[in-house]
Amino acid sequence: MSNDIAVTVKLFATLKEYGKARSEVTVPEGSTVRSIIEKYKISKDVKTLIIMVNGRGREDNFVLKDGDTVALFPPIGGG
Repeated sequence: MSNDIAVTVKLFATLKEYGKARSEVTVPEGSTVRSIIEKYKISKDVKTLIIMVNGRGREDNFVLKDGDTVALFPPIGGG
């Protein structure tokens, strides 16, 4: 019996350079958003990612569950 979970990952704006705009990945049960960020090799230079899990703002230490959708946005600037 596998202890993996399926998570949908959505990358927005400039983060699309790290992968497809939408993809499904399999990660070990107990994985966090940080493990998704590392899996996609998103540069540590992108310091203030906006993280949404199932439409709610989360931190990178949030533990994922099977079927979750993780949306990652780059920092938004403006003025």
